[in-house]
Amino acid sequence: MVQARMIRRVLAWAAFAMAADQATKWLILTKIMVPPRVIELTPFLNLRLGFNYGVSFGLGSEWLEAWPEALALLKLFAAVGLIVWAARSETRLEQVGLSLIAGGALGNALDRWRQGAVTDFIDLHWAGYHWPTFNGADIAISAGVSLILLASLMPLISRSAPSSTKLNGGSK
Repeated sequence: MVQARMIRRVLAWAAFAMAADQATKWLILTKIMVPPRVIELTPFLNLRLGFNYGVSFGLGSEWLEAWPEALALLKLFAAVGLIVWAARSETRLEQVGLSLIAGGALGNALDRWRQGAVTDFIDLHWAGYHWPTFNGADIAISAGVSLILLASLMPLISRSAPSSTKLNGGSK
């Protein structure tokens, strides 16, 4: 019973990440960026439509553009592996983190399978320097990695935290 609940939680987080990513991309492609243009939201944040044919930051786009389905399939296998890992994890932070990474990977894999490239639209910039354009799946992946790092630090934090006896001057 507990295992089934854990698997449902893992799948729910992955589905949430993928659905949020796909919903925002649908809005960008069908409503907001028709016609494509740059929309300034703040002095450091724009909406700017782009398509990534490579992997992170467009790396490998020259040779991956010819085989988008291969990369989509690789991401699908990676996401399944992450979901299995999450279901076996003992900490909730790690479960959620791995699930978010899997959901983000699935969102980007679906783009690649459907249109041959990943839709990117979030443009962070400062003083003329632009971070590579990204999307909701990238945010989910980054948040997931952050949660896994936090989960890995928790034992160190709890071990180095002062105990109540040390704070109170010892036991009585």
